[in-house]
Amino acid sequence: MTTLTTLRPDLQLIADWVAPASRVLDLGCGEGELLAWLQQHKQVKGYGVDFDVNNVVRCVKAGVNAIQGDLEAGLAEFEDQRFEHVVLSQTIQAMQHTEEILLEMLRVGREAIVTFPNFGYWQNRWQILQGHMPVSETIPYQWYNTPNIHWCMLGDFESLCAKNHIRVLERVVMDQGKRVSFLPNLRGSLAFYRVGRG
Repeated sequence: MTTLTTLRPDLQLIADWVAPASRVLDLGCGEGELLAWLQQHKQVKGYGVDFDVNNVVRCVKAGVNAIQGDLEAGLAEFEDQRFEHVVLSQTIQAMQHTEEILLEMLRVGREAIVTFPNFGYWQNRWQILQGHMPVSETIPYQWYNTPNIHWCMLGDFESLCAKNHIRVLERVVMDQGKRVSFLPNLRGSLAFYRVGRG
């Protein structure tokens, strides 16, 4: 297993929210960078799920337990409350069944950590005013090839949580790896939520 000493700022924030020696499920885990770091530095028992079989192979080569799966089909293979933390990082906006996956995350886990690009970010608004769909570091696709189908802002996600009796335990908004506290919906490009059952 390769030793990872540092994480990207967004992944580090997620890692900071994960308790040592906990059980973690990372949905849309990519190549397993977060789970590998958590295993090495916080001794978690981690599992990843990714749609791309090549990512699953890379995870396994890096010593991360991962399976290939379609999140749109739900998490039926996992029993209730199997994990302390379930992570969905920069993936929820690309899912057809946004509400269902959020509920499934809290069925299989005590807490969910969800991150997504904030569509309310001022640079996104500016690009729309100029007549173009936003393209940025957190939204790196053109309108015609984007996997993103559900755009939301902080208030939209919080309304979804309230509708489903989901409690927001913590919220952080970042831009370029730095926390934003003043006017976060306008000045933050990436939103982070730690949520649990009401």
